[in-house]
Amino acid sequence: MNDIPIVLLAAGASSRMGEPKPLLPWGELTLVEHQIKTLSATGNPVVVVLGNQAENIIPILQNLLVKFTINESWEQGMGTSIAEGVKFLEQQFPASKGVLITLIDQPLITTAHLNDLTSNFKPDKQQIIVSQADSGWQGVPVLFDRFYFDELSALSGKQGAKAIFRNYTEHVKTIQCGEILEDMDTPEQYQKLKKVINQQKNC
Repeated sequence: MNDIPIVLLAAGASSRMGEPKPLLPWGELTLVEHQIKTLSATGNPVVVVLGNQAENIIPILQNLLVKFTINESWEQGMGTSIAEGVKFLEQQFPASKGVLITLIDQPLITTAHLNDLTSNFKPDKQQIIVSQADSGWQGVPVLFDRFYFDELSALSGKQGAKAIFRNYTEHVKTIQCGEILEDMDTPEQYQKLKKVINQQKNC
């Protein structure tokens, strides 16, 4: 499964949250540990892109079976983190057929959904496999064929993955996933998603 590494973007400032998202408690783990556990369960290698608070996150990652890289330009926006992650995985996994991009602040994402994305992927077909919520929103997690590596590596500023897949709609395949794409930028959203998880555990 080394042909589709997963990149977890965890470099942002978390300015609206008021504290680093990767270090937030999530059950008995930190959020970054929870996400890595979910991603690693696919059997694919995981690359974490760090930036803000990297010095406090690295000690956690050193106990896990992941690789990480630091985006020195993280303050310029998500595009730089995507570019850093793709460049790094090309060095570490030169035979990779694609890349699955994920975010630190989507804690409801499941291993099953990630497996749906990869199982629908056909290498060397210029495919882009995009997640779609019940609301119709499309976005990350998203799987890009290696055909797009050069464009991903050239992203800058606040450009995200959508900047690319909107230009190649004929190659996009969407995978429905309910309401698990919800992200969290504020303490209120964080508490809301924790309640969702607690309710699921009590069902």
